[in-house]
Amino acid sequence: MDKNEKTGVSRRDFFRTATLGSAAAAGAAIALGTDEAEAAETVTSPTAAGYRETALVKTYYDLARF
Repeated sequence: MDKNEKTGVSRRDFFRTATLGSAAAAGAAIALGTDEAEAAETVTSPTAAGYRETALVKTYYDLARF
């Protein structure tokens, strides 16, 4: 065998193939995904868990200069 003869995949070919493969996979995921996004449910109940702007939060915002 000659020293200049390639015996495997070069690093450049590997990265080229990996990039093209990941781009194809991303395209397929987008194409097969749902057409319509669902809106997140808003929390309107005062007893529900979630973000509440209480007096403590307002004080923090004032001190942090938000």
